[in-house]
Amino acid sequence: MFGIPGMEAFRETCQYAKQKGMIVIADSKRGDIGSTAAGYSNAFLGKTPIGEKQEAIYDVDFITVNPYMGTDCVKPFIEDCKKYNKGIFVLVKTSNPSSGELQDLKLENGKEVYSQVAELVEKWGEELQGENGYSSVAAVVGATYPEQLEQIRKIAPHTYFLIPGYGAQGGKANDIALGFDNKGLGGIVNASRSLMCAYQSDRWKDQFAEEDYAKATRAEALRMKEELNQALASLSGALSGTGPKVD
Repeated sequence: MFGIPGMEAFRETCQYAKQKGMIVIADSKRGDIGSTAAGYSNAFLGKTPIGEKQEAIYDVDFITVNPYMGTDCVKPFIEDCKKYNKGIFVLVKTSNPSSGELQDLKLENGKEVYSQVAELVEKWGEELQGENGYSSVAAVVGATYPEQLEQIRKIAPHTYFLIPGYGAQGGKANDIALGFDNKGLGGIVNASRSLMCAYQSDRWKDQFAEEDYAKATRAEALRMKEELNQALASLSGALSGTGPKVD
């Protein structure tokens, strides 16, 4: 919405975060025909040829990818994952209210569209599984649909999840835990508005002034971490009978 100055601010933010040692995920939802997808992938994950040089433009660690044009629109991103040790999160079951209009449709084989996409993501990531058994070809699965989250975890046991929908969108910690394995592994939970606007929330507005928004964000992040850890530990205990502490 801010045009070129906005993209410059985005690039500077990514660079700053990487300087601080953070893993940077660009939620850009890119996806197009092969040649255009390659251009997007060059910009975010790989390098762009400029004259005789190869320049990293945004150089993030992960990017979200829209797969609804098929394998050839995702393949360039996968190739750059291999080449540059990067990753992608493919949209499988998104957290927005109307996602079911398309993603929940039944196919002729009886499967939902999202479950078919989950199978594709699991297949696409077979060559990129790491030491913990999860691939860097990963999936976006919303916390607002816990039944589907649990189902997709079974369909794609080696697929890492980016789980949006926690906080402002209404996703609960106990629901989110269904997307993890019994070791407390398998995903990263995204929260945006509930963190950025924590100083305005009923929970923190009496403790933090507007100028202390960063402190309120930190307090909410720590609260979120504890709540998620408790949910994961509870699920792990139910599955294993031991209830280990989740780091």
